[in-house]
Amino acid sequence: MRNYVKKISQKIPKLSREQLEELLNNLINENENLYSIMDSFSTGLLILNNDFLLLQNNKIVESQIKFSSHLDNLKDSELPIWELIDDSDIAEYLKKCADKEITNSTEEFSTLTSGGLVRFLQITINPLVIKSNLDGRIILIRDITDKKHQDVIVHRMENMANLTNLAAGMAHEIKNPLGAISIHLQLINKAVAKARENQDILPGKKFVEDHIDVIGDEIDHLNKLVMDFLFAVRPVNATLQLKNPAKLIQNCVDFFEAEFNRFNIEVNLNLSESNTKILLDEKLFRDVIMNISQNSLAAIKSKFSECNQESLAKKDNYLGYFEISTYLKDSKYIIAIKDNGCGMSSETLQKLFEPYYTTKANGTGLGMTMVYKIIKEFAGDISVESNEGQGTAFNLSFPLPQSDKKLLSEGE
Repeated sequence: MRNYVKKISQKIPKLSREQLEELLNNLINENENLYSIMDSFSTGLLILNNDFLLLQNNKIVESQIKFSSHLDNLKDSELPIWELIDDSDIAEYLKKCADKEITNSTEEFSTLTSGGLVRFLQITINPLVIKSNLDGRIILIRDITDKKHQDVIVHRMENMANLTNLAAGMAHEIKNPLGAISIHLQLINKAVAKARENQDILPGKKFVEDHIDVIGDEIDHLNKLVMDFLFAVRPVNATLQLKNPAKLIQNCVDFFEAEFNRFNIEVNLNLSESNTKILLDEKLFRDVIMNISQNSLAAIKSKFSECNQESLAKKDNYLGYFEISTYLKDSKYIIAIKDNGCGMSSETLQKLFEPYYTTKANGTGLGMTMVYKIIKEFAGDISVESNEGQGTAFNLSFPLPQSDKKLLSEGE
């Protein structure tokens, strides 16, 4: 059709009225066919000029991204596309591409539907080239929610493989209370049998009651073991979204730094300047940071007796030290957390993430188990190094979105 139009345009002066009408109708039909094809795409499409003003779009894009108004009403708008989009993260990304004159880029975003469901979008910017000149941008929006959910399911299946070990541990834990219950029931049965032989004279005061009390205690113990087990194996209810972990870490540190300082502990924060986002649940991620930080606080207090009382220590007199650093390495987002507390023995280090294991008098033994589960739910990994009397270092690593992996490799 393109070559046909070029040829016929050269003969327009020679065409009759009927031929011109036929040509115009052909062009209208061709134009409608092109719009129909655009509207048939499952991928959202925005066509912009060099000023990022909207030229054209297909219908599905309005179901993917929230705009300030129906796009048919915004075609003649003098506002750039980012000022027409309600989602601040997507708007900021498009503005950055315009300011830096980026013509090829891909990034992933998470959005919330009106019903509160999380959806994941992959936005790609390509150049719009007309007659070998850059004449704008073509923006493609793909819904990758199903793929993300499939990735989550795969990770959950991997985590379920650990249930065998947990069940074996649970079986070992319940053997002792069951054995105690069995012994005390046997003693009660013997006492009752003896009483019947001795004219139903009961044994000494509280004899049976003492055994029943022990049985009651062991039943309570069993109940707690079962509840803890269910807590440990229950799937993490995570709502995964693309979030900037550096901002979340900063919020956590702002919350607990004053407490650390009061107990003579210095807090250092070294966050990378990258605006990288990773897939996580904001609330659960905060639980991870807070759990590790509180363990560090307890470890530092255990090592330094001076840190057990609130003080007005000056910065250069701090005894305790706690640090969180973030950086990118090998297509991973790394969070390094370390302290100069009492450290852990090799035995404690090996059992750190096991359910029920704790060195604290009032500990449940589930805090670090949940930390491990949450990080695995985020498709991440956790490693720990510790030396008694010197301190502990946690390394949390998370996979980067595809776009950030490309940017990292280009900068290496």
